[in-house]
Amino acid sequence: MQPARKTSPDGVEYRDLNGNGRMDPFEDPRLSVEQRVEDLLGRMSLQEKAGLMFQTVIEAGADGTVLEQPGAISKSATSEVVLAKHLTHFNVHALEDATMAARWHNALQALAEQTPHGIPVTVSTDPRHAFIENAGVSFSAKAFSQWPEPLGLAALRDVDAVREFGDIARQEYRAVGIRAALHPTLDLATEPRWARQAGTFGQDPDLVTELGVAYLKGFQGDSLGPDSIACTSKHFPGGGPQKDGEDAHFPYGREQVYPGGRFADHLKPFPPMIEAGTAGIMPYYGMPIALEIDGEKIEEVGFGYNRQIVTGLLREKLGYDGVVVTDWELVNDNHVGDQVLPARAWGVEHLDPHGRMELILHAGADQFGGEECVDILLELVADGRVTEERIDESARRLLAVKFRLGLFDDPYVDEEAAGQTVGRADFRAAGHAAQARSVTVLQNGTGSRAPALPFAPGARIYAENVSTSAVKAVGVPVASPADADVAVVRLLAPFEARSDLFLESWFHQGSLDFPPGLVARLARIAAQCPLVIDVVLDRPAILTPLLPFASAVVGSYGSSDTALLDALTGAVAPQGRLPFDLPRSMEDVRRHGEDVPGFEDPLFAFGHGLPLDSGAGPA
Repeated sequence: MQPARKTSPDGVEYRDLNGNGRMDPFEDPRLSVEQRVEDLLGRMSLQEKAGLMFQTVIEAGADGTVLEQPGAISKSATSEVVLAKHLTHFNVHALEDATMAARWHNALQALAEQTPHGIPVTVSTDPRHAFIENAGVSFSAKAFSQWPEPLGLAALRDVDAVREFGDIARQEYRAVGIRAALHPTLDLATEPRWARQAGTFGQDPDLVTELGVAYLKGFQGDSLGPDSIACTSKHFPGGGPQKDGEDAHFPYGREQVYPGGRFADHLKPFPPMIEAGTAGIMPYYGMPIALEIDGEKIEEVGFGYNRQIVTGLLREKLGYDGVVVTDWELVNDNHVGDQVLPARAWGVEHLDPHGRMELILHAGADQFGGEECVDILLELVADGRVTEERIDESARRLLAVKFRLGLFDDPYVDEEAAGQTVGRADFRAAGHAAQARSVTVLQNGTGSRAPALPFAPGARIYAENVSTSAVKAVGVPVASPADADVAVVRLLAPFEARSDLFLESWFHQGSLDFPPGLVARLARIAAQCPLVIDVVLDRPAILTPLLPFASAVVGSYGSSDTALLDALTGAVAPQGRLPFDLPRSMEDVRRHGEDVPGFEDPLFAFGHGLPLDSGAGPA
């Protein structure tokens, strides 16, 4: 689909976005971004400028149409938020088919052309190239090429592979019209119980920094331009050290603590990301407790409300002048069906929505994530609590990103090409190889048990939580361990199921101990044939009770059954190294400082990973 163009008297092709029959400066592709922004800003109404400052969730029609009824996640009809509320930034959730996704995007851009200045829409997404399906964090790949979770990319210790992933993801996003990534996540995985570690690059600030910059370069390139995906790096000034490992999406996880005095470690990845040109930065929900920076006590309010953090540290000390978008729903509670997710107004729960929004603006944020309550902002201006000049400050930053992405000159995508690009065979092959390579061999033979890996193709395999088709590709499935040459069992890292609050059921939280009944049953399998256990490490797990009887233990971070078996047979050599320590016990976890990278005496240490043909026990 191509945009309608006109030709100016001096021969310049342009889009007549405001329909006045002439090429205004903001429509002139020859002018600088700054010139175009200033011209457009001077033409916009307060309502239009206010609309820029909200980014809400939108749902795509499966048939490529825009949806005019609120869905399970979206709050309003599409035409209402685009035409009446003047929103131009949307966070899309489910996308099943690439061609239909591109068609929906083009329909959304065509709708945006009906607004007074034809401001194009920027569509954003959480990560959608791996395995975890969590509407509050990420989406499984579906039509897109599938890769390990970022923890798996960290296990590879391969900067080039991370940049390759970013470039492939960039091409696939670009093909369907997604132009903004609500990632990378630069939080340090220092608290083993925290639910969001899979989306990080692990515990080490130097590794996180190195891989974060490579990831950013893959998506954005060396500078933001028409082929880029604009990244929002998060969560400033470093999420992860949550008290008792509870997640700050929820009231019981609002406190962020630094018992080890390691705030500087968590901040470390951000200055290089700013230097590399990240288009956006997102503060975390967390509320810092007893934190001092350079001798200054930091107010105990959520980072998105915290002027000392957003303006003082990020803007003034670190010199960042890009877009700051809050994490989702800091202003209003979210009611979905019979569940509620309270506004993450940690430390300022007593304020009403008007007061919360005013404080967020005072802190220095430009955009309200997950909100579409434009009326509240307009009322704050009408009441003299927020000036139009403050609105202009944020509008400039938001418009500049749209211009740099080339959206004003051509926001449309080729619907046929989308289907040919997304999930391309070579993209999928690269993702599969990364999944297999990232598998980490933790133990292979111990005591009297011989190494079980690699096992030979054609082996008789007893498998649990592994598809029969994947087993048949490398061996012969059998129904009993007694008939097997080897048993392969896949386990999720342990967690405690919770389901009271909206989103809560998707978050893996709580104890890292395997239940004793499971351990006893696995020991019975190991008594009948060599047992290979794969633990999907979306968080660390306490593997201590498994080691005495398992012939081999491996960790994975988002690998298909086929990729796992390719690694276990050596068809693709597993090269992963742990991106975080694995603790010996929950007692060790409870004693551990939430902000401290690593344990004094881990069961397996950061960086551990055996060659496939090597037999060894725990470090």
